[in-house]
Amino acid sequence: MTDTPKPTEINLHQKSRILEISFEDGKTFKLSYEFLRVHSPSAEVQGHGPGQGVLQLAKEDVNITAVEPIGSYAIQPSFDDGHDTGIYSWETLYDLGKNHDRYWQEYLDKLAAAGHQRREPGQNPI
Repeated sequence: MTDTPKPTEINLHQKSRILEISFEDGKTFKLSYEFLRVHSPSAEVQGHGPGQGVLQLAKEDVNITAVEPIGSYAIQPSFDDGHDTGIYSWETLYDLGKNHDRYWQEYLDKLAAAGHQRREPGQNPI
């Protein structure tokens, strides 16, 4: 068993591309689709071992097209770029929400180190 609170509500805001998730401890997190996509818990993104993660590029305009419940412990979003293998447990979603600012900054730092500049969503790629 885990001590992680269970979600009480999950809403997709398609226009703003935000997944809003509320937990039974009263915390609510707003996670952008881009943030969820680049932090997918899938092996495709995380790799099969330490240090094998794959930096995700050009996900600024990604959308979630569907969300499937996985038992009573997780959801599996389908993204419009074809990615649909990430299973986001309640623990993962809570961790992503709780540590959002740090994880986002780490992602931006990795992009910069790779020489990639993130564009604002909705802008045409150069």
